[in-house]
Amino acid sequence: MEFKGSRALVTGASSGMGEVFARELAGRGADLVLAARSRDKLESLASELRESAQVQVHVEAADLSEPGAGLTLAARLGEQGLDIDVLINCAGFGLFAPLHEADPQRIAQQVQLNVAAVTELTYSVLPGMLARDRGVIVNIASTAAFQPVPYMAVYGATKAYVLSFTEALWAETRRTGVRVTALCPGATDTAFFDTASDSASIGRRMSPGQVVAAAFSALGRRRSTVVPGLGNKLLIGSARLAPRQVVARMAERALRPGPRPGSRGSHPGRPARRVPAPGPEPGTAGGDRMTRWATERQGPRR
Repeated sequence: MEFKGSRALVTGASSGMGEVFARELAGRGADLVLAARSRDKLESLASELRESAQVQVHVEAADLSEPGAGLTLAARLGEQGLDIDVLINCAGFGLFAPLHEADPQRIAQQVQLNVAAVTELTYSVLPGMLARDRGVIVNIASTAAFQPVPYMAVYGATKAYVLSFTEALWAETRRTGVRVTALCPGATDTAFFDTASDSASIGRRMSPGQVVAAAFSALGRRRSTVVPGLGNKLLIGSARLAPRQVVARMAERALRPGPRPGSRGSHPGRPARRVPAPGPEPGTAGGDRMTRWATERQGPRR
């Protein structure tokens, strides 16, 4: 695909997959709008990309976990005449805890960031793309979108929404010049687990570069959905074939807080716990997780 001369909005661009998307798009000649909470990190990345890739880079410090933040950001870009040709909805976060122990404010922020902001930004930029008959939208879902995820119930539900929303949008736009893809990674080596905790991760993590490369390959083939990695493909295939109640029970048993044979470090009798307040850049690292349920079905990953 040709990106030179286009303008791409990347959310969660300060680190993780968002940063990798930004670097890849700049290398392909796209001007950028970088959005995340940390202006300092964004400005540092923007300065580097302006010099190395010779592209225009605009920075928007925005907390997309606030109600209406997606619409506000889109309106601000419109006022500045910054039309968006490529939208990468990468910002998102997950919490690992039984629902009744989770912080209700963090749950609301998770739904706002993972669902509402994705919808608002997509809704805002799509009319311009259709009018120009060209555009790209990549929404970051997860392997969690294909099955219920006990102890990450809200996270899994938000990613199921992203997958369904994106596949429907792909069908609506498939006869136009707009390409739409849902990217569904498994465990990825990003700061995602700083918030979700390592309890949410099983198996070998893919690199953000591998995941982003899979997204560009899928766009080139106009795929509605891409699941990077053979193990992740087997995971979702197993989840689709088994009865959903069985899948939920197995996932609960696999993710139930407590000691895990073969896990890093010692976690004897680890109790369920509230997830601590996030660091300075929560919800913008991107990345996802694989469940022990998949490992039990497929055997250990090498």
